Amino acid sequence: MEISTGPISSCSKEHQKIYQQWFPVADSDGDGRITGNDATKFFSMSNLSRSDLKQVWAFADTKRQGYLGFKEFVAAMQLISLAQAGNELTSDLLSNAVMEDIQLPVMEGLDVLLAKKKKTMATYVEPEINGSPQQSPPTSSWFSSKSSKKIPLSAVTSIVDGLKRLYLEKLKPLETTYRFHDFVSPALANSDFDAKPMVMLLGQYSTGKTTFIKHLLKCEYPGAHIGPEPTTDRFVVVMSGPDERSIPGNTIAVQADMPFSGLTNFGGAFLSKFQCSQMPHPLLEHITFVDTPGVLSGEKQRTQRSYDFTGVISWFAAKCDLILLLFDPHKLDISDEFKRVISSLRGHDDKIRVVLNKSDQVDTQQLMRVYGALMWSLGKVLNTPEVSRVYIGSFNDKPIDTEVIGPMGRDLFEKEQNDLLNDLKDIPKKACDRRINEFVKRARAAKIHAYIISHLKKEMPSMMGKSKAQQRLIDNLEDEFLKVQREFHLPAGDFPYVEHFREVLGGYSIDKFEKLKPKMIQAVDDMLGYDIPELLKNFRNPYE
Repeated sequence: MEISTGPISSCSKEHQKIYQQWFPVADSDGDGRITGNDATKFFSMSNLSRSDLKQVWAFADTKRQGYLGFKEFVAAMQLISLAQAGNELTSDLLSNAVMEDIQLPVMEGLDVLLAKKKKTMATYVEPEINGSPQQSPPTSSWFSSKSSKKIPLSAVTSIVDGLKRLYLEKLKPLETTYRFHDFVSPALANSDFDAKPMVMLLGQYSTGKTTFIKHLLKCEYPGAHIGPEPTTDRFVVVMSGPDERSIPGNTIAVQADMPFSGLTNFGGAFLSKFQCSQMPHPLLEHITFVDTPGVLSGEKQRTQRSYDFTGVISWFAAKCDLILLLFDPHKLDISDEFKRVISSLRGHDDKIRVVLNKSDQVDTQQLMRVYGALMWSLGKVLNTPEVSRVYIGSFNDKPIDTEVIGPMGRDLFEKEQNDLLNDLKDIPKKACDRRINEFVKRARAAKIHAYIISHLKKEMPSMMGKSKAQQRLIDNLEDEFLKVQREFHLPAGDFPYVEHFREVLGGYSIDKFEKLKPKMIQAVDDMLGYDIPELLKNFRNPYE
């Protein structure tokens, strides 16, 4: 599977050297990022029309980050050159162009600027031309405990930077005050914002989860085990790295540059069943895969696992951009444990895709029946009126068995496989939008959590009978949720699971909770209503 890594790998070394000299001229503040203001000044030297430059930015900033790194800058320069040669700008223009034919763009007045800057500047050096993308400015210091100063707006040079700033200044104080991190989700770190998009694979054993990843990578990842029995006995994160190696869970959970620190809450029993497999691979530069243990049937799941399996799945679901549920024609029954796993994905329905794998093991007539049975089973588990998107295919390296499925089945499999691959290719492009979506979702959850906690505090007596009052509130938690919902006109679907909340609440003294602080709530409301729209406006296409 190919995901375009940008045209830099197809650029001649002579041109790369020249672009490395141009980049610092365009990058006014020297932070390795060309913002909208930088681009409008530099690109204007091309004398292209505003509508052409609008398209150049849109096609270069494919991930909609609000800035151009060095690779994206090269893409923009190549697009400008093609537009100057009279080509119509389209999304696939660069991928179809012959790289040897692309000349350097004509930039009027650039020679003068280069001569002026030559004395004062060093040539911009990209760390690895074909390696990892340009590093972001050091925003990790914002998250250190010593950093209590307000972050200046000038330090924000991308949408993700803006979200980090809003989180630290407006959302995190609310979360900390009302113990959101204990009840709902651990505090976000710098690495949570900068992490690559993730795809999680879920399914019963031997439905082809590990084989699916191998099929996409066209090779096995370090530590992969494939077999008919339950072979993958641990959670494996497959990600990009300089060399092939497996890192144990305890090590990966304490690395500050990895977004897995929240998993320490599940204890050592889980971390011993968690590992990270790193390998250099072009696809892994854009997407990280999460391979999960096969969901077992019946009581085995609860008695054999020494950690909260559904809790871990729920944690990963919140972080992932796409969740693939894999079935095969001979394993359509959804066990009680699989039901619990699917129900733990509540709130992430938009991320779920269903894959009916190994479909070439049955003929066309049986496949129709299998598909119908799968939809019927899913209808009882996924409590949504909409029909889930089901991809039918055989995602492995073996040739499709045309004798069983016939020519019509072969065409169907190819179309379905292309649809699924297109879905995966879109993930990096939508990653920034997804991050904003998850951030807004978290802010709403934190607000509702603050209302619940402050309401429970208000219901406690000031002097006598505190323990009885606490027990009464815990027992009647559904009614208390209803009161909060009515008082603040909140949607019922946004409230947390009552049972989980009750379980956590039992370990706290409600009397020690904080009262409602309207200023904090107002700050989050302002963030949702004004700051985030303003942030998106500041980092949209500069030619709009």
